[in-house]
Amino acid sequence: MSKKNKNFSAEAFGKKEADLPQENSFYFGPQNYKLMLIGLALIVIGFLLMMGADANTVDGKYDPNSWNEGIFSIRRIRIAPLLVIAGFAVEVYAILKRNK
Repeated sequence: MSKKNKNFSAEAFGKKEADLPQENSFYFGPQNYKLMLIGLALIVIGFLLMMGADANTVDGKYDPNSWNEGIFSIRRIRIAPLLVIAGFAVEVYAILKRNK
């Protein structure tokens, strides 16, 4: 037990240890924030690519007698959701990446 409390003395009781270097108290570093912004940008771009005219619009006006095949485009069905999922994956990686 004396080895465990080797540096213990009555004078040091209640004093702060000023000799220890202060470590960075933030968990995220600059690289984490950059990755988070990249992930957020991918998510926003994905949602913007999903936007567009609805199924029943022609030239921006609602027409119940028409059908717009544009809602089934590759951009809306494949590319945009892939970008959103990639953005969320980058966000998870940015949060879990350890700061050195």
